[in-house]
Amino acid sequence: MKIAVVQGSARSKGDTFTILQAFKAYIDFDVFDLKKYNIGYYDYNHQQNDDFLSLMKALVKYDLIILATPVYWYSMSGRMKVFLDRITDCLKIEKETGRQLRGKGMAVISCSNSNDLQPDFDKPLSLSAEYLGMNYQGHIHCWIESKISDEVLNLIRNFSTNLISVNKNQG
Repeated sequence: MKIAVVQGSARSKGDTFTILQAFKAYIDFDVFDLKKYNIGYYDYNHQQNDDFLSLMKALVKYDLIILATPVYWYSMSGRMKVFLDRITDCLKIEKETGRQLRGKGMAVISCSNSNDLQPDFDKPLSLSAEYLGMNYQGHIHCWIESKISDEVLNLIRNFSTNLISVNKNQG
């Protein structure tokens, strides 16, 4: 199973990156750091000359796409939101790429500095997966106060084990 993580942080080596490093103990994945890509806002005229479509063409080669985002103002990061908005391009002008998302897995990792995530944080993400015909495989919220707690490490281990199990059963 090939796993891609799309990291949508303002800091490439921030807390979300630290959480992803903890995940590496349980699952192997390639990281696509949105900060390293030039991705413009959605344009109804589809006039962007940026990295979005090349990134999507790389991502559709994976079985599971995990979206990793810090929590900014009770929601996903702006980078992640722009990325999700641009998936519309795969439904309008790059339909073949969009069709390749069907049947793939999607999961979400969120990260903040406390365990106080608002209910339904992942609702826009799970609904997007459903709309795209992807298999939504859940969300985990992690937090770092001064370091990753044992509680969060246990959540990471359990979530990773579940992802592996679900994808073995689907593949």
